[in-house]
Amino acid sequence: MRISRRRRRVSWPRHLPLRKLESSPIVELRSVIEAILFSAQKALTLKEIRAAFAEAQGEEAAECVRAFRRVKEDQIEQAIAELQAEFTAQNRSFTIQQVAGAWQVVTLPPFAPWVRPLMNETRAARLSQPALETLAIIAYRQPITRADIEGVRGVAVDGVMQTLLERGLVTITGRAEVPGRPMLFGTTRQFLEYFGLADLSELPNATELRRPQAPPERAGAPAASPPSDLAVESAPNASGNEADESDPSETK
Repeated sequence: MRISRRRRRVSWPRHLPLRKLESSPIVELRSVIEAILFSAQKALTLKEIRAAFAEAQGEEAAECVRAFRRVKEDQIEQAIAELQAEFTAQNRSFTIQQVAGAWQVVTLPPFAPWVRPLMNETRAARLSQPALETLAIIAYRQPITRADIEGVRGVAVDGVMQTLLERGLVTITGRAEVPGRPMLFGTTRQFLEYFGLADLSELPNATELRRPQAPPERAGAPAASPPSDLAVESAPNASGNEADESDPSETK
């Protein structure tokens, strides 16, 4: 007697759809974006995330790859917002943070004591106090000339400026429309990433510390000095030029 056996049909789990991708684009989009941000070595802009979708390759999920090439930046931003809410609701140890106009997976501050020892070998040297003071003046007064920086600090800043330029925290943004056309300096995207800022508006007390506006009748008068917490003077060295004394043994 022949026994007939019915073959059981195995279907792909609904929570991992590969075929009907467009029926639930946000769910799938969130998963892919999470993988991209976890794998990235730096913060990614919406344009860079979208480029990752456009350049994706893989035969395992060819239909998914093709479908996601049509994703738009507003869809990516919506998916990131949902991931942020999901991580918060699940009480995860990390979140997605916007830094310098880009997005990055970061560990939450309460978990720093356990994460910090693992990063000691890769961290850059901490900025010295003179470098931080000079950087603060540039951040709040940019674009600004070297002479104006020295006027606020009261010392030459050649060594400090060289350090900030080499670290990529400061860049030349142009030339001032005054006799001699001195170079103007401003902060960079790396500056925002270094301090974990989305943009310059997140600087503390930005309204109070921004360059004062001269009254119309005194338009030619020099700008007023910044608050005392920025104008901290350091003793110059023998040549009158303040050297940057970053301690390589210290970490950020």
